Amino acid sequence: MIFDRTLLFSNAQAITATAASTDIVDLLAAGTVYGAASALTKDIGKGEQIPLLIQVVEAFNTLTSLTVAVQCSVDAAFTTPKTVQSSTILLADLTAGKGINPVVVPPGLSMRYMRLYYTVTGTAPTLGKITAGVVMGVQTSGVNF
Repeated sequence: MIFDRTLLFSNAQAITATAASTDIVDLLAAGTVYGAASALTKDIGKGEQIPLLIQVVEAFNTLTSLTVAVQCSVDAAFTTPKTVQSSTILLADLTAGKGINPVVVPPGLSMRYMRLYYTVTGTAPTLGKITAGVVMGVQTSGVNF
């Protein structure tokens, strides 16, 4: 996979407690078409699917499960984040190289900013890292995540 730095949420981010991704993606403000009374309504994810790679790059230990949520917000501080999709993964599946759902950006991202949010269940891990971002394509080797 090829990552673009501007579309990266986590770059080998250590997940040792519940936390947001270290980076956010700015989807930019929706523009106003010439002659229109108001700006276009943003809905990222309509049309072609946009691949999203969330991959374990260091195996996790001690936690029970990890929930990864895709969130959007109107402000970069995520004062009132909206979760548009989430997936919970058990410790046994948090091994190095393992991909985590979702594998595409979900429809409904109608706000300007997007991030991932990691929720740890159980004991806080001392090991475990994730790299995640928007990519051109996701190699699955014939395996559905």
